[in-house]
Amino acid sequence: MKTGPLRIMLTGGGTGGHVFPAIAIADAIKQQRPDTQFLFVGAESKMEMERVPQSGYEIIGLSIVGFQRGLSWTSLKRNLKFPFKLYQSTQKAKRIVKDFVPDIVIGTGGYASGPVMRVAQQLGVPTLIQEQNSFPGVTNRLLSKNATKICVAYDQMGQWFPADKLEYTGNPVRQDILDLSNKRAAGIEHFQLNSGKKTIFITGGSLGAKTLNTALKEGLLKLNEDERSRFQFLWQCGKVYYEQDKTSGAALLPNVKILPFVDRVDLAYAAADVVVARAGALTISELCLIGKPAVLVPSPNVAEDHQSKNALALSQIGAARCVKDSEAIEKMLPEAFMILDNEALSFSLSENIRPLGKPDAARAIADVVLYIIEK
Repeated sequence: MKTGPLRIMLTGGGTGGHVFPAIAIADAIKQQRPDTQFLFVGAESKMEMERVPQSGYEIIGLSIVGFQRGLSWTSLKRNLKFPFKLYQSTQKAKRIVKDFVPDIVIGTGGYASGPVMRVAQQLGVPTLIQEQNSFPGVTNRLLSKNATKICVAYDQMGQWFPADKLEYTGNPVRQDILDLSNKRAAGIEHFQLNSGKKTIFITGGSLGAKTLNTALKEGLLKLNEDERSRFQFLWQCGKVYYEQDKTSGAALLPNVKILPFVDRVDLAYAAADVVVARAGALTISELCLIGKPAVLVPSPNVAEDHQSKNALALSQIGAARCVKDSEAIEKMLPEAFMILDNEALSFSLSENIRPLGKPDAARAIADVVLYIIEK
């Protein structure tokens, strides 16, 4: 048994889907071993450099960037820099791992996760992959060969990973969303909504989603005044889009509340009668726990098209409604309206998605981490 404080490194980020699970895992470990020393490694200029310190943890940034799949001149220029950024980040990751001497490195995905996890494995440090999606990316599939354990959120992941390393834990989520039963009134008040209207919460994730923003703006303005005023809209548009969207015709409607980012997502979920969102792994895990009917619009701009696979896994069992990204302008709002106008459908979606929630995922992953270290 290890004596003294544990030393645990976590790496991942770029989006909330990678950052918030890492923070949730650290919080769960700290509950069991309060003296643990943590170090996060993320990507410079990405959201983890702000969110992780806000949660009370130290973080170091790498200059790593993602490989761009587009064919534009900007993408080409960034891709030419990719090998050099990767080399620099790998060398820095090696120094960080050697200096910190972690008992284990936990990777939740994102730009920084690949080089840090690979370096840790080369140096003989135990590694744990936390795979959020039903279809893993290439990096995690490669890393899995030398990983100690792989914590997953979906069944039948043995087709991608070594079956003897798998632990079915679910995806860790922010703890404040686990019980929303008495928060609806607080949510209505916090966002200054009308308690007499049903609420549609539209969120493109931590960074926002242009398709969802456009579909809301154009979709609302196509409706007559009586139709669009039946419901109210809580709209997280993303910081990148806020300046251009806050003066749009839709944002100026009295029943629309636009925000760049929702810090109290628990109150947003509590106030919502239906959620319209992308199909990222963290969002889906949260929707399963809150049990709210949802319209999913998978992003086509992600590796391996994993959001479509996430959404399909729910729609096939009647746990969510799905709209293609290319059809969002025509179908996104009508799908949400249909749910709100059909109590039987709304009830069915809630009943089918709720059993998929894993409220103890962070604690289960913490147990696996501690088991590996003690072993």
